[in-house]
Amino acid sequence: MATFLYRLGRWAFRRRRYVGLLWVAVLGVVAFGALNASDPPDDSSSMPGIEAQKAFDLINERFPGTEADGADARIVFVAPAGQKITSAANRSAIDTLVTETADGPQVADVVSPFDGRGVSKDASTAYATVTYDVKADDLTDASKQELENAIEEARDSGLTVEAGGSALETEAASGMGEVIGIALAAVVLVITFGSLAAAGLPLLTALLGVGVSMASIIALGSVLGLSSTTGELAMMLGLAVGIDYSLFVVSRYREERAKGHDPQEATGLAVGTAGSAVVFAGLTVVIALAGLSVIGVPMLTQMGLGAAGAVLTGVLIALTVVPALLGCWPNAVLARQVRKGDSRVSTAGGRGRVGSSGVRVGRGRIRLGRAGGSVVGTQSLGTRWARFVVRRPVPVLIASVVGLGALAVPAMDLRMGMPGDEAKSTATTERRAYDALADGFGPGFNGPLTVVVDAEGADDPEAAVSEISGRLAGTKGVVSVSPARFNKAQDTAVLSVTPSTAPADERTKDLVHTIREERPPTESAAGATFEVTGTTALNIDVAQKLQDALVPYLAVVVGLAFLLLMLVFRSVLVPLKAALGYLLSVLASLGAIVMVFQQGHGAGLFGVEQTGPIMSMMPIMLVGIVFGLAMDYEVFLVSRMREAYVHGERPGEAVVTGFRHSARVVTAAALIMMAVFAGFMTGGESMVKMVGFGLASAVLFDAFVIRMAFVPAVLALLGRAAWWLPRPLDRLLPRVDVEGEALAHRTAALPAPAPAPASTPTPASSDGDQQDPVRV
Repeated sequence: MATFLYRLGRWAFRRRRYVGLLWVAVLGVVAFGALNASDPPDDSSSMPGIEAQKAFDLINERFPGTEADGADARIVFVAPAGQKITSAANRSAIDTLVTETADGPQVADVVSPFDGRGVSKDASTAYATVTYDVKADDLTDASKQELENAIEEARDSGLTVEAGGSALETEAASGMGEVIGIALAAVVLVITFGSLAAAGLPLLTALLGVGVSMASIIALGSVLGLSSTTGELAMMLGLAVGIDYSLFVVSRYREERAKGHDPQEATGLAVGTAGSAVVFAGLTVVIALAGLSVIGVPMLTQMGLGAAGAVLTGVLIALTVVPALLGCWPNAVLARQVRKGDSRVSTAGGRGRVGSSGVRVGRGRIRLGRAGGSVVGTQSLGTRWARFVVRRPVPVLIASVVGLGALAVPAMDLRMGMPGDEAKSTATTERRAYDALADGFGPGFNGPLTVVVDAEGADDPEAAVSEISGRLAGTKGVVSVSPARFNKAQDTAVLSVTPSTAPADERTKDLVHTIREERPPTESAAGATFEVTGTTALNIDVAQKLQDALVPYLAVVVGLAFLLLMLVFRSVLVPLKAALGYLLSVLASLGAIVMVFQQGHGAGLFGVEQTGPIMSMMPIMLVGIVFGLAMDYEVFLVSRMREAYVHGERPGEAVVTGFRHSARVVTAAALIMMAVFAGFMTGGESMVKMVGFGLASAVLFDAFVIRMAFVPAVLALLGRAAWWLPRPLDRLLPRVDVEGEALAHRTAALPAPAPAPASTPTPASSDGDQQDPVRV
């Protein structure tokens, strides 16, 4: 693979104009398709294999012309202090709203507070329910405007009027996540490379990849049924990996130039070595994301495939566009001092010379750093830390395991669900309507259960429905059961069951399970069957389905990680160590999410106004995404350690050498990913905040605790045993040249490169770090 990528890099360098035109054409085609594409479908709520979905399907079948998940609006009225909602003036205002709304377009039904049980016991609050015969995304502007005008008219009468439901749902503020993430990434790149061009190149290529990916998702949205949520994760991951993968290639290119290779050869070597690792790391992310499709949740499948496409686009751009741009500006990405060929710098106590490895030789002392800088110390920070870990592996290992283990403890209290209106800002009318209903009627009114009774085979359908309704009303935890609504054939009825607890409350989940467990005797007595559905029951069923799939999916991902790393590093213990470290970082990140978003510790710092259950899809997404990202750091860090060991260094020395070469790049890559993910926490949508926080914390734990402490400590303790592979496995496993060993042999067979002219970097030793402005 390394040889093929080496040739690809050289070809892209030579044919840079064709490569650039090709990608510009691709961007133009997908952009044209996006501009002319029809609107994407609404977010799919279809969840095959669960009871709530079966009940939805039954409603759609038996009540033709309506949608079980059609748009709805719950209009909440609160009387002024000291007044009753039933006073003549207030009642007249409410009746006017009900009448005007009932005549509106696409309205299926309107239930007045005074026709049912829509008035609170203290007569301070009331609500009217408006249902539509289409889904929320199919509502016309005229329908929405009609409802909004009626609400404003009611408010003019002196009533406090708020609207919940999906009909008038407000879009959460998107924040400036992309801008903040790119800005922070730019700062990290400038500090790392000391060159605006070197910093701008990864940003430019990442933006190109995100543009191609997002335009493709929009263009194919209506054809493939991709919902609007598909692009969120694709943009987040596309930015992060796009910058990181280009960073790895550019960093290796600078290193190869520092060794004296001409630009074309350095580009080929960079793509053949760092590009090989990019391909492997990118494929692991793609596999993990595409694997989300086996869980059977359409929304997860869409998000996973969309994000996988964005990652794959980032890999292709890093292998083609980056070398093409290096061909256009071969010296621009080098540090300023290297471009000028400055070999004389000031050192403490006099002037000195910058050696080939970036070591300043002055009078009386040796200083390591970049040419023209003033970094004081005998070793880089990364080297000093690696030597410390090698000398003290046991305390470092214990500290990292205990620290992450403590953070993982809250994950044992994980409660999964889907945040609703209670998690929104109090500035939204949905949240105010939620609070008003909870105050006036109890928390259960915000999450009623829908019971669908199939009385097709009953002798007396009305009696059967009445029997089921009575038994449901007598169930502990049920406040009330609404009158039955029959279809035209009078063989199916829908009941609304109001719990005494909030939708996200564990007791509501227990109530749903109790109703289903006590169903057989109820159905036997009534001579009819029934199923429980509604938004609350649907969220409970989806959470249970994803919770059941979490452990098998985690086992598959960890097993895949073990096999892939055994193939790359030709070792048994290194993959085992990587799998254990990955589990630690995932569990610690999940524990941090529970602490903030469920338990509320530090919630105010992240703009979380209301705690609640963790989004059902979050653990599965975290497992899949972090797996791929963790493999990035594992490959780029440990491959350098293995390379040093294979070339004859002792195990401890190999750990230090690996850090000297790759710790700086891994640190920069992790900071960039954290910046991108954390930037998405500025939006108003609680689910996006949760995803951004979870991924940023996972990268923090994996890159700076697992890769920088846990991994070198374990390798130092294992010594030579870390690289042991049984001979039968050694013969069985195919050899994947991720580290570019074939290129190393090829380069060794070539004549030595000519000394670099003044316009090119000064030749460097094997660590090739003298051109870097900072060293970690």
